[in-house]
Amino acid sequence: MTRPVELPKPGSSLGVARIPVRQYDEIPIVPVSDFFQEYANVLGVNVSAIDLDRAVEMADRWISAENRGYICVTGVHGVMEAQSDPEFQHILNHAFINTPDGMPMSWVGRLQGFSKMDRVFGPDLMASLCQLSIERNYRNFLYGGEPGVAELLKEKLENTFPGLQIVGTYTPPFRNLTSEEEEDIFGQLQTSRPHILWVGLSTPKQERFMARYIDRLQVPLLVGVGAAFDYHTGRINDCSDWIKSAGLQWFHRLLQDPRRLWKRYLKNNPAFLWKIALQLSKLKRYPTSGKQTQRIVRTRS
Repeated sequence: MTRPVELPKPGSSLGVARIPVRQYDEIPIVPVSDFFQEYANVLGVNVSAIDLDRAVEMADRWISAENRGYICVTGVHGVMEAQSDPEFQHILNHAFINTPDGMPMSWVGRLQGFSKMDRVFGPDLMASLCQLSIERNYRNFLYGGEPGVAELLKEKLENTFPGLQIVGTYTPPFRNLTSEEEEDIFGQLQTSRPHILWVGLSTPKQERFMARYIDRLQVPLLVGVGAAFDYHTGRINDCSDWIKSAGLQWFHRLLQDPRRLWKRYLKNNPAFLWKIALQLSKLKRYPTSGKQTQRIVRTRS
């Protein structure tokens, strides 16, 4: 079983470490005692041993505490990307929350002793935090999607959740931002002051974006939800609960977009099964990167 993260007791000093992430800015790491969580080790990736209710509750307290950090929503695709990319593994392992997106994550966690660990699907997390935002008067900003998708998502969410505050949208180009574009989005966020920035760029691009810009965006919580933009606008059809519970949602998505997804699933799924069998049988160890006692945190001045 993965050991729980050991964090300082309330009132103890919070030391700051610097962890360079190659081309990214150096990231201050601050342990926070109020946000204790346990993690399943899935091929060296720390996946939070939580369920949807716990994820929403932690996000609510995080925003209220005026911290800064990001949430990754990680399934088999993200875990397998991390196998050949230590930098990406580092980003996942230093998220505030790294939710188990997909039943395989939950199954592995339960085998490691986390009986209450359950799937936290990106679109479900988005819907739950939108409802919470109405109750708490949290402001939301949508970043990502193809041209027109963020605007359509804003309309759909505001219709579904009357009273929801979506204070802006931004559709980035399919490349790195220029300095002028960076200043544009920084200015919009400084003016609108959202509590939650939803990032829909797909994995691993959205996670890299969050890790790179978390300290400059001045937003308490960034959430990378990828396909949630397309689910909530109807561009991707959702499937029945029994399909999700059986761990077959990947197949449902494959049927909708075979041309784009067949290579990913053909490569990732068999490799994941083989590697996780080695890990669970203890024939191979997959250590996690970084120190589990530290999480990426930003505290407002």
